[in-house]
Amino acid sequence: MTADLADPAVFAAGGQHEAWRELRQHSPVHRHPSGFWSVTGYADVERVLRDHAAFTSERGTLLNLLGKPDPASGRQLAATDPPAHDRMRLPLQRVMGSRAAGASTRRIQLAVRELLAPGADGDAFDLAVAMRGLPLALIGSLLDLPTGDWPRLVQLVMAASAEEDPEFQLADGPAATLARAHRELFAYFLELVRARGRAPGDDLVSLMLTVMDPAETVSNCYSLLLGASVTLPNVPTAAVLATAGTPAWRRFADDPDALASGVEEALRWASPASHFMRHATGPVTLSGVAIPAGDPVVAWIGAANRDPAIFVDPDVFDPVRSPNRHLAFGGGHHYCIGSHHARLALRLLFTELFAMFDEVDVVGEPVRVRSTFLSGFTRLAVAGRPRRR
Repeated sequence: MTADLADPAVFAAGGQHEAWRELRQHSPVHRHPSGFWSVTGYADVERVLRDHAAFTSERGTLLNLLGKPDPASGRQLAATDPPAHDRMRLPLQRVMGSRAAGASTRRIQLAVRELLAPGADGDAFDLAVAMRGLPLALIGSLLDLPTGDWPRLVQLVMAASAEEDPEFQLADGPAATLARAHRELFAYFLELVRARGRAPGDDLVSLMLTVMDPAETVSNCYSLLLGASVTLPNVPTAAVLATAGTPAWRRFADDPDALASGVEEALRWASPASHFMRHATGPVTLSGVAIPAGDPVVAWIGAANRDPAIFVDPDVFDPVRSPNRHLAFGGGHHYCIGSHHARLALRLLFTELFAMFDEVDVVGEPVRVRSTFLSGFTRLAVAGRPRRR
């Protein structure tokens, strides 16, 4: 019997890959008892992500919105279909392209060194906790967020993406946790947008206000923070856990030519956003299965990125894997707008990690996050063996 992919406990136990493997082999387009369709094959997942005419993003993009209207619909890039999506995206894409990402190099490099500093002398430290600061080092600067606000924003965004996890859940339960996190994050960005409207600067918030209304700007500030917070902390932790003490670590760490391909493999391996949800705009067929109009369809990114039809030995971490057409950043019009910045931050993180440590040992039991969406760890205790300078 296939594990229930709507149950966050499956992900906390690390059982999602076995469930995805079984579905890919026997029922790649599978109707869940809750009323959504699970899609696990690469080709079908890619189509669901790319084909906005057949699969709309405006009725909820995550399972925690199943059966509910999406309050960000039509105002947030992730929850808006073309052509309105393209109108909002184009000016941001110019600012967040590869050239703009390069200008952030020194700032991110300094932040990475500070995050890794607790383990610099070989002391054990929690890599998962340390990496939670990486998204704000990137997005916090782009949006010009006061550094004193960063710790609270980290907590709120974790509650918004892992409301089922006991570390972030309020006593009133996951629904109350999600509602409060959303309320406080949107209130924070609303006040920020009002302040930038009165006194614009050269930050990304001020730029958004020149092409979006205030409500759209608030919603997209939230989306940028959430996207960075999902991706950046969980890719390095998953990669370190997979490679520590193996030949893959040596290949990744010692071969300069493996850095870029290793980052792509870390993205594929981690697939930090486990899924995205869409709704069928009309009757549609995937892998011979008829999906009625209006039905929710969950595209499991983590399953697609381990599809043996696309990836040779998909359950092996190969830092020089080529080609590597992973879907960790999504696809089509909704391809992650911050991908250049994310790749830069990850390259700098791994560069500093390998320069600081000759080896890294996992010294505590990893604790996976309890979430159907966020794939990662809340705890990963490691101890590095410092390189001789």
